[in-house]
Amino acid sequence: MRQVRPYGVEALPRPPVDIPGVPVACRTVLVERDRCEWTVTDGGDPAELIETFLAGHGIDLRDLARPARHDPYGACGAAVFVSAAAGAVMAGGPLGAPTPAPALPDVAVVVYAHDPHLAAARTPAPPARWRLGDWRESWTPRQHADAVQAVRAAIGRGDVYQVNVVGHAAADYRGDAGPVLSRLAALPGARYGGTLHGDGWAIGCASPETLIELRAARLLTRPIKGTRPATADGRRDLLASAKERAEHIMIVDLERNDLARVARTGSVRVDELFAVRRWCDLWQAESTVSAQPADGLGLAGLLRALCPGGSVTGAPKLAALHHIAALEPVGRGASMGALGWVAPGHVDLGLTIRTAAADNDRLHVWAGGGITVDSDPAAEVAEAAAKAAPVRALLAAG
Repeated sequence: MRQVRPYGVEALPRPPVDIPGVPVACRTVLVERDRCEWTVTDGGDPAELIETFLAGHGIDLRDLARPARHDPYGACGAAVFVSAAAGAVMAGGPLGAPTPAPALPDVAVVVYAHDPHLAAARTPAPPARWRLGDWRESWTPRQHADAVQAVRAAIGRGDVYQVNVVGHAAADYRGDAGPVLSRLAALPGARYGGTLHGDGWAIGCASPETLIELRAARLLTRPIKGTRPATADGRRDLLASAKERAEHIMIVDLERNDLARVARTGSVRVDELFAVRRWCDLWQAESTVSAQPADGLGLAGLLRALCPGGSVTGAPKLAALHHIAALEPVGRGASMGALGWVAPGHVDLGLTIRTAAADNDRLHVWAGGGITVDSDPAAEVAEAAAKAAPVRALLAAG
């Protein structure tokens, strides 16, 4: 992991920090103190590097079961981003195709501290001219459908039960991508709406899905599986679909098993099963799985157990990662990873679905879905397009 200079500290005007999960009361009084970035070519254990770097700045997450308090005078907390590729490293799986956005790190950890004197200096930037070119897909609808068929064949052979396949698109842009990416947070249902910026890259997130949250000494994950148009008929169809419910329960079982690896024995439970909630113009099915952390569980162990998220890989997870690596033509970049906020006694990381990223001259988006033996290839292609459409439309509007 490379320690790099704090990004944008001297630049004015400075907008409020809008990392997903950052305490609302602290947003206007935070200053970046230090950051580290890591890519898969750096080697080593990214989970251990994250935990160690945070501990060196007074954010001790080496025992999540231990009570902790917010320090109003020291480090408030840190933004943490983990790519899908970094998650694959943590899980011991294959990396797959190269990322289409190599300017982005695979891990970024940004430590923030309180500085109330900054509040008066934070003013909004003036609107910038914006132009977005045409989207170029990483695969055709036919190639996407062929990948769905390949997964169905693998399920028929007994290799896997479910695999999530993801497509990518990129478009040239002119202007400042930061304000445009920040608008994604306003999309309805964006529980993890926010941005993270670095030197030559930026990520904008509108995710509704919790990868992992530590709240009141309890771990929670909220997997999402199952999608329909947000109409009355769509809601009835989602609730009645045996295929969607079976797909969903597979992932809930996977998340239960992932949490059980790091939980106090007997503490894992399903608090809510197949609740239908709205994101933009889509209904989605969500469950809540929770557990008590085992004594001595640190952030590194938690990340190794949960990354990459089960709902964007499949079951069994390692077998699904091998099929993903073989089928997807480009890497997942900023998508299907984790982004959020950590602090002593507090972890809140969203799964980076409905996420876009910018490098120096291109915007990138990703979308996909879980494939089961009953999946219809044309319907899966259409579902991925429906998930990407609100993000693309907002980015085009500038």
